Amino acid sequence: MTDVEVDEGPFVTRRQELGAASARSLLLTVLGEYVLPAGRRVWTAALLDLLADLDVAEKAARQAIMRTADSGWIAGHRLGRETRWSLTEAGTRLLKEGTDRIYGFASDQRAWDGRWLVLTVAVPENARALRQRLRTQLGWAGLGSINATTWVTPRVDREHEARQVLEELDLLAGSWSFVAAAGAVGDERALAGSAWDLDALERRYEDFLDLVSGRRPRTDRQALVAQVRLVQEWRRFPLLDPGLPRELLPPRWSGHRAAEVFRERHAAWAPRAQAAWAELVGQDR
Repeated sequence: MTDVEVDEGPFVTRRQELGAASARSLLLTVLGEYVLPAGRRVWTAALLDLLADLDVAEKAARQAIMRTADSGWIAGHRLGRETRWSLTEAGTRLLKEGTDRIYGFASDQRAWDGRWLVLTVAVPENARALRQRLRTQLGWAGLGSINATTWVTPRVDREHEARQVLEELDLLAGSWSFVAAAGAVGDERALAGSAWDLDALERRYEDFLDLVSGRRPRTDRQALVAQVRLVQEWRRFPLLDPGLPRELLPPRWSGHRAAEVFRERHAAWAPRAQAAWAELVGQDR
């Protein structure tokens, strides 16, 4: 995902992904979690009803729906005075990409072969906006910077994605990539701590654990609301966490426990949440 995906179609900014649980962000979570798998149209009233349970005012909810439609994610189908909404082809593609990343990230336990991808990129000193775009987009691709020109990741399969970023920003000329194992000088765990702010990330994971530990839905509808909030909170981490192998992480890394809790809660709440969603859209036919 780029900093701002505008290319003749739907777009979403990194700020929207990382921001607070705005009406639009919550709507996208609902669409990805329930509308995308079913592939069915959903009435405006059903979306408004669920968003109200998520503490979104009706005016803000309607604005979120219209802005999402304006961005090309959903299309409205009028039936009398009412409207049903379906995902567009582009919206389906982008939400599927996000969903795959969310759930793939939670279960990614690949072994590390000890190799690093090292990328050197020269950006003019006065090109501040370009430097920020590079940082945002390479960060999304899972790379961390150890200085102004050098980026690293232990996931060497990210090279193609990194190359795409450089091509898009017209920075391919004068850039180089290397795939290699570390030598005898320096500590790789210290390198990871330099490239990524792992302390700040761990605090976010601990906040997530504190937040979800107190949720105990008693009804199907409460399970539906809790499930949306669970996914809403978790969807930020694939954007923030580079997915480092265990060998490079601090001992007792909170991210491992957070991923377990996410999977456990999601699986436990899913049947009741799906039942509540089916009742909600069924009542609104």
